[in-house]
Amino acid sequence: MSTLIYDRLVNHEAKLAVIGLGYVGLPIALEFARKIKVVGFDINQARVDLMKKNIDPSNELEASAFDGCDIEFTANIEDLRDVQFYIVAVPTPIDDQNLPDLKPLLGASKTVGQVLKAGDYVVYESTVYPGCTEEDCIPILEQLSGLKFKDDFKVGYSPERINPGDKEHTLQNVVKVASGCCDESLEQIAKTYELVVTAGVHRAPTIKVAEAAKIIENTQRDLNIALINELSIIFNKLKINTFDVLEAAGTKWNFLKFSPGLVGGHCIGVDPYYLTHKALQAGYHAQVIMAGRNVNDSMGAYIADQTVKKVIKQGKHIQSSKFLIMGATFKEDVSDIRNSKVIDVVNELLSFDVQVDLIDPHADNNEMLHEYNIGLVEEAGKDYDAIIVAVNHKDYVGLDESYFKGLLKDGKGVFVDVKGIYKGKIKDLEYWSL
Repeated sequence: MSTLIYDRLVNHEAKLAVIGLGYVGLPIALEFARKIKVVGFDINQARVDLMKKNIDPSNELEASAFDGCDIEFTANIEDLRDVQFYIVAVPTPIDDQNLPDLKPLLGASKTVGQVLKAGDYVVYESTVYPGCTEEDCIPILEQLSGLKFKDDFKVGYSPERINPGDKEHTLQNVVKVASGCCDESLEQIAKTYELVVTAGVHRAPTIKVAEAAKIIENTQRDLNIALINELSIIFNKLKINTFDVLEAAGTKWNFLKFSPGLVGGHCIGVDPYYLTHKALQAGYHAQVIMAGRNVNDSMGAYIADQTVKKVIKQGKHIQSSKFLIMGATFKEDVSDIRNSKVIDVVNELLSFDVQVDLIDPHADNNEMLHEYNIGLVEEAGKDYDAIIVAVNHKDYVGLDESYFKGLLKDGKGVFVDVKGIYKGKIKDLEYWSL
């Protein structure tokens, strides 16, 4: 039966389920649902109810993305019993000690294990350390199903490459990496993904290779950004504009174009910790990776401290000062606030007993309060001593200096442009960027 899983899916004789319908799972589920029968499963009934109304809770997809899809949204495990191909796309965050938090992944494995049947396929997309699928997930599938891995069911790993807010690099046009537990399963899994990925599928030789490939994609970016962040600290001491330096250096054909900034979110700011955790288990302390993480994790406090120093230099009493931070999400033009490093800026400023107003047109106030115990103000007030544009939302890019002057006390104050989007446009205010 397992050798025919692709044909059975294409012939609508079998169903595919996506477990976890967040910013990764929902787009995958909808793409498959244009070709085959799909069940979209999420443990959050409120999210399921929204998707039944063609609403993406992550605010990434338009209602039209649901059109023409053969999909059943559910939070009921019983609706998974007639599924033969499972894709697990749940979050893999870190805990307060920066250690892997596998609870969502193991919970999803328990869900699948309860309904797994002989001949079924399970493919994991969640970002994990090499070995996690085989060492942590498969034993749960075996235990709860009473089935034997490889003999009774097949498992693969195909890391997600969806970039929130990116309308150019989508599921269809980015090469997909796929792996299986044997040659047969690899081919069946790869062919299934080729239904929806027009850019093609790279067949990795093993599950561990596919896991490792995913984790180093974001680790590499993390290290490159950490280098630029450290350079920005050095250049600040030398009174050189970092973005001017990058523009000049970028004229060389092989210079890698990275920018300084806050590195948060659930990918770049998290994945390196999965790799260093596994490295430590293997008896190696990852020095370079951890050094990069330390630099990037410190940038929020650094930005806040630099802003406070500049306000004090203007002769103002810091504890009676008022700050505005524009942007709370982990990156521009998305609503996702998970692991946003803007919170580090806020918390550092609050440690100086200053008043901080935080605004963001994309973030949800209730989610902010739940996640960080920090609320948003609906709109910017007046009489601020400093403004920090922390996230370069499109909503902010077109604003001019007169707008910011109108928010500052007496039209004067400190203007911090974290990502350098106003470079050369601020003439009267005290301007600083990374």
